[in-house]
Parts: sequence; structure tokens; C-alpha cells
Amino acid sequence: MALLADDPLGSTREDPGNPRYAEAFAALDRSEHQLLAVADDGGTVVGCLQLTFIPGLSMIGLTRGQIESVRISRSRRGRGLGQRMVEWAIAQCRSRGCGLVQLTMDKQRGETLRFYESLGFVASHVGFKLKLR
Repeated sequence: MALLADDPLGSTREDPGNPRYAEAFAALDRSEHQLLAVADDGGTVVGCLQLTFIPGLSMIGLTRGQIESVRISRSRRGRGLGQRMVEWAIAQCRSRGCGLVQLTMDKQRGETLRFYESLGFVASHVGFKLKLR
């Protein structure tokens, strides 16, 4: 949770000590459609991401992989770890028969847009969010 909070946007919306995270982890752990992945260096988490597999009806029943919450420790940024983690996530999607991998990112993260484009992602759609709380 500390990785999610360790940037200008995350610091305003995450609370690493909040007990609600334990409930969220338990719900994710129970779902066959969720993977939480971490990059570990000698017992220290230096990267993380969440991967969701979404069965769909459109595009002839296409299953999508949704990548979320990609974070790399400040001390490891710029060394290719984020690329390796996203490539791993894409391979997981392929192995589960996904025909599409998608993700969203906050528009304030300009450098992140360039990162995903360098991995072959295309900003082809407009996304909307509606906060409910």
C-alpha cells in the first residue's frame, strides 16, 4: 500500500494504515478473475500491479485484461522494472486467452502516457469515471 501512496496523486487518495485494505485484499484473493503481483527484492516489495480478467460479450465474447495500480519504488524507477512487470501482465493475459489488454491512467501522469505508448498501447478511447464516494 505504501507504493500506491508514494506519488503526488496517490498521497492524496491512499491511506496505507487503513484496515479496509485487508478486506480488499481478501476479496481479490477469493476471485479467480484477479491477480495481484509484486516485484520482490530480498523481501522488499519494489513494484506492484493488479490484473483483472474481464469476460465480455462484445467483440464476439472477447475477454479483456485490465491492468491497474502499477507502481514502482522510487529507488527502482527508470531501470526497466515497470516494463518487465507490464510485459509479464500481458503474458498472463495471453495465457488466459484474452484478446485485448487495457488500462487507464490519470491524465496528470504525462510521463506514464509515454511509457505505455512505448510498450505498444494506443490511446484509442476516451474513458469516463464517476466517483460514488
